[in-house]
Amino acid sequence: MRGAVRWVVSLIFTVQMYLVMLILGIVFAPWAIVSPEGARKACNLYCHWVFWTARWMVGIRTELRGPVPQGEVLIAAKHQSFLDILILFEALPRPKFIMKRELMWTPVIGVYAKRLGCVPVDRGKRGAAIARMIEDVAHGRADPGQLVIYPQGTRVAPGKHVRYKSGAAVLYTQFAHSCVPTATNVGLFWPRKGIMKHPGTAVVEILETIPPGVETAAFMTRLETEIETASDALMAEAGFAPDRAA
Repeated sequence: MRGAVRWVVSLIFTVQMYLVMLILGIVFAPWAIVSPEGARKACNLYCHWVFWTARWMVGIRTELRGPVPQGEVLIAAKHQSFLDILILFEALPRPKFIMKRELMWTPVIGVYAKRLGCVPVDRGKRGAAIARMIEDVAHGRADPGQLVIYPQGTRVAPGKHVRYKSGAAVLYTQFAHSCVPTATNVGLFWPRKGIMKHPGTAVVEILETIPPGVETAAFMTRLETEIETASDALMAEAGFAPDRAA
């Protein structure tokens, strides 16, 4: 019975969350069209709304750990669900996400992503997609910010392993960025699929910066090791033991 009630409350939370996204998207549209600052204000307000309603409706609290990057850096982030996107967006001064191109055509999200300078990439076209990504990032550097990439390329459920792709290393080398790895445990409470939400503290942790100049293979090894180790620690802190055989 308690599980059924929690599912219903989770459904109500999810419905209102997307309804508010639509309302804010429409209300802020004139300002967002005129200025990217309008898009940022709308998205920050939306983040605050989701965090507030998640806390009292489904018992999810959010926490950011570590120093927030301020300058033009590459952020390579563990991605488990929509919630880790919101936590990073709210924390960073000028975030720009590398995202699947098809999302750019979705109502509200696509329009605001374009205004924020997000970079679309094509799935399944590795060489061409990376070349286009480099070109789009180069064009967007006139508006410096924190470029967020998900090195696994998709949301990954807790305890599952998906290999790290080369896109983060390409950008790290091409633009001589510092790279800031981030870890998370949010998928324990806000799964990547389904309606059900679970109470607990969802954490995104900003890790030690990797300076420019690390050789590609060493960079990829360090990036994956640090993100996965820290994410495992956050999940263990919440009582979950990742099964690396899964």
